[in-house]
Amino acid sequence: MWRSGLPCRRLPKWWTRATTGFSIRVNSEVNATPSTVFRLLTEQIGRWWDSAHTFSGSAANMTIEPRVGGCFCERLRNGAVQHMVVTHIDSPKAVVLHGGLGPLGSMGVAGALEWTLDERSGRTQLQVIYNVGGYMQGGFTQLAPVVDGVLTNQVKRLKAISETGRPE
Repeated sequence: MWRSGLPCRRLPKWWTRATTGFSIRVNSEVNATPSTVFRLLTEQIGRWWDSAHTFSGSAANMTIEPRVGGCFCERLRNGAVQHMVVTHIDSPKAVVLHGGLGPLGSMGVAGALEWTLDERSGRTQLQVIYNVGGYMQGGFTQLAPVVDGVLTNQVKRLKAISETGRPE
């Protein structure tokens, strides 16, 4: 299914969904260099991630260790959550994480979240693709639009902090 009108910029956006999984792509043009965007993405996620989409209630508890095998983790008062693991990193061009974001982490799914950054005239062409497949009781058709909304919001916040120093 094709959709347009991404708040970050009007670039093509798509998502597909089926009973066994879904794919989401979010594109954005960011008025900042790939180095700046990549640093914020991988080293300062707690500054821009939306606290409403955390288990702890605070994005300040979110971290990514920018190395293969590194943890995209969240500190909790009495523990922690490993949301994803870094499986590929090519600074400042790409990072791939595997796992399930949020509630997907407790489902029978596998997910690959790929962030690619290309420089064009001092700006960053950011593309985020999240592929999720596996088993979920009732299938994924209802969940895919929800995850799409969350991921689109996170990209919007990363764009904002990269351009203005503030995520909103």
